Amino acid sequence: MPNYRRLYLPGGSYFFTVVTEQRRPILCELPLRAALKRAIASVRRKHPFHIAGMVLLPDHLHMIWTLPEGDSDFPLRVRLIKSHMSKACSALLPDSAPNPRRQRKQCSALWQHRYWEHALQSEDDFRFHLDYVHWNPVKHGLVQRVRDWPWSSFHRYVAEGVYPQDWCAPADVAGYALAR
Repeated sequence: MPNYRRLYLPGGSYFFTVVTEQRRPILCELPLRAALKRAIASVRRKHPFHIAGMVLLPDHLHMIWTLPEGDSDFPLRVRLIKSHMSKACSALLPDSAPNPRRQRKQCSALWQHRYWEHALQSEDDFRFHLDYVHWNPVKHGLVQRVRDWPWSSFHRYVAEGVYPQDWCAPADVAGYALAR
């Protein structure tokens, strides 16, 4: 069995990828989006964190969080969000009963058991991952322009003047992909 190592940086920023079980394309459906929003809000009330960037795609989501000073417990937050959402959505997904292995591990059938996490090491690393989060719907062929994907923190950054409205337009996408 692999030995997963995580880097715990109190007050640090982290990039996450969380994927649905069997990559079911369900996350953009209204009831699941609402359940995710409630789950995040509930967890943030008890265990605060700042969401620096986020994009919701049909079968996965990417997030960038910054934790409070002195706090490095991101696994608790991820686990609670996944758990809250799984409980809220169990009635919405009647065909998602967990198999015996997942039942033993107390896992729902909504999420993959593991998730990807990366501790951001510098401002350049942060910016690269923020760009990646926002460009992801284009990468997956869901839209032609970043601005056309509705479930992204990109729109907040446009409003704040961080990104131009036409950032990574179709003519720029090939060059952006090659530069990375």
